[in-house]
Amino acid sequence: MGVITISRGSYSYGKEIAEKLAANLNYECFSREVLLEASAHFNIPELKLIRAIHDAPSLFGRFRHRKEKYINYIREAFLAHIKKDNIVYHGLAGHFFIKDIPTILKVRIVASIEDRVKEEMRRENISKEEAHRLLTKDDDERRKWSMDLYGIDTKDPSLYDIVLHIDNLQVNDAVNVLSDIAKMPCFQTTDEARIMIHDSYLAAKADSIIYGKIPAAEVKCKNSIIYVDIETTLSLEQEFIVKVNNLLQGVDGIKEVRVNIIPFESD
Repeated sequence: MGVITISRGSYSYGKEIAEKLAANLNYECFSREVLLEASAHFNIPELKLIRAIHDAPSLFGRFRHRKEKYINYIREAFLAHIKKDNIVYHGLAGHFFIKDIPTILKVRIVASIEDRVKEEMRRENISKEEAHRLLTKDDDERRKWSMDLYGIDTKDPSLYDIVLHIDNLQVNDAVNVLSDIAKMPCFQTTDEARIMIHDSYLAAKADSIIYGKIPAAEVKCKNSIIYVDIETTLSLEQEFIVKVNNLLQGVDGIKEVRVNIIPFESD
């Protein structure tokens, strides 16, 4: 029993590897579902959300204040799936949200630009020059997206447990390698890991609820207890404590809410 996240560029066979790996392990495979659920929360049509992923720096320049809200919704939808266990996820963002959970197998799939160009030429019926231009543009946008939203470069190998180069290694070879790794004891979901995932999900859910309603709030969760740090004047302490508790009251899974006011001097 475990969770696997697969990061990949376009035409890198990551989708094929993820689907075959999930079938091999009898795991659920998902990717686009996160966008669908987040778009419903964010009240943006899926096509616009997809465009937002590829054009994040320019798009968020127009409504920067909604950046954190967008991330919270994606994170909440992603973690809602992950906490079910026996999951293979492929796509953007996943590994950012669970980078501190050691039992989750984090994979990066890399293919040569030559092979990717050939595949795009075949699928899109375009010239070699056009395929190379589009792939280079897509890679640059994906990198900008992750850097703009998370400050992390998807090409950084330290983010992953393993980086596989699909060159001499074929899709089925990669599936076999990853299947063997996924069965190792260190990548089996422990009770401690389940608690960490569940706490991450509750923190994301609470963050989504209070975002925009409580200024300068930082939300964390441990053992199903929500901790909210708020920087404000002491005169507003009781007001914010009541407001946070009212907002999170009745949220399934939350045992308790603790609000900590970090005072600063008013002008």
